[in-house]
Amino acid sequence: MAEHNPFPGENNTGHVWDDNLRELKNPPPRWWMLGFWASLLWVVGYSLLYPTWPVGQEPTQGLLGWSQMKEYEAGMAQVEAKRAKFEDQIKGMSADEILADPGLKQYTLASAKVLFGDNCSACHGSGGQGNPGYPVLADDDWLYGGKTAKITESITIGRQGAMTPHKDILTAAEIDTLAKWVVQMAETNGAGGSEEGWNLFKTKGCTACHGQSGNGILVELPNGDIVTVGAANLTDGIWRFKPGGYESAKHTITYGVNQATVPESRNAVMPAFGATGQLSDQEIKKLVVYVHQLGGGQ
Repeated sequence: MAEHNPFPGENNTGHVWDDNLRELKNPPPRWWMLGFWASLLWVVGYSLLYPTWPVGQEPTQGLLGWSQMKEYEAGMAQVEAKRAKFEDQIKGMSADEILADPGLKQYTLASAKVLFGDNCSACHGSGGQGNPGYPVLADDDWLYGGKTAKITESITIGRQGAMTPHKDILTAAEIDTLAKWVVQMAETNGAGGSEEGWNLFKTKGCTACHGQSGNGILVELPNGDIVTVGAANLTDGIWRFKPGGYESAKHTITYGVNQATVPESRNAVMPAFGATGQLSDQEIKKLVVYVHQLGGGQ
């Protein structure tokens, strides 16, 4: 081939096509070759020192015995060791006692924020602002009581409100009148409301849950606490189901709440996080402190 090379003075292989297309001899620079061989040596060294090659169900362990899982577990052990003194203290304290201790309160709020994000924010929002159709926890309106004992009860055994659908009890005109009356009551803090609306409210069974004045029935417990029975206060302008207003009130009156036989019924079920074992007593206690602080507590 070299005898027929038309470019004898050129550093090529002697392979020529179509008269002038040829293969040149241009090897990589020495530094590049050194780097290439060094990288091969690095690969061999890495595979010997760290987990690399799959063998059966597990990779080779490496001479150093290192793994990401071991590093993670060691890091978590350090974190748990730092938490231990706080967790041990909390274990023997009530939620009220934690609230009275500034240091433990700060730790508990920081710890509970993660729990709230994992278990509560899907319904109540990341800041307790309440997603559409779910209660706001960042205000001072407590449907079932805002003291730590009642919050503990709500988280532990859950809540399931109920309201009778009135689509077969009231006429369309009566539902319309009652829905407008609810809006008027909310806008005037209970001072307004048409006479016709008041008559319907008092004669159609509404007072049994919402009280004679529409502000909910309050019950005094043996310990002196005053709590509601879970029926909404119609005079404070706070809407259980967002967005509020005439259409919202009309829908709730018509189809009720938590009625299995009425597909259009409002859904208002709070899971029982304690009864189902989803959260431990310690985790519930932390969430009680967190939720109590979100709404200012009672």
